[in-house]
Amino acid sequence: MPTYLIKASYSAEGIRGLLKDGGTGRRDAVEALVTSRGGSLKAFYYAFGDDDLYIIAELPGNTDLVAVSLAINASGGAKVKSNTLLDASEIDEAVQKVVRYRPPGT
Repeated sequence: MPTYLIKASYSAEGIRGLLKDGGTGRRDAVEALVTSRGGSLKAFYYAFGDDDLYIIAELPGNTDLVAVSLAINASGGAKVKSNTLLDASEIDEAVQKVVRYRPPGT
């Protein structure tokens, strides 16, 4: 199952929800969202800086990630960005693949 890094930044409305629900309440809500798409929550961290949350989740595929992202973004409480994470064995597999590529201008 693919692993994703989801970064979220709270809006003012989202911060009000965080103050009401607390950190564990919001984590539980995100976990319920991820599991509703057949996934699992692997890590959930609050942070200082440009992003307020770092979430690592496994989901069945990209469309499930999009569904999760759309639900969060549509709520108005937070804006999310995501990245697909690859483990070392996936990189090992990728470097063994033969590709043909012609760089621009050659």
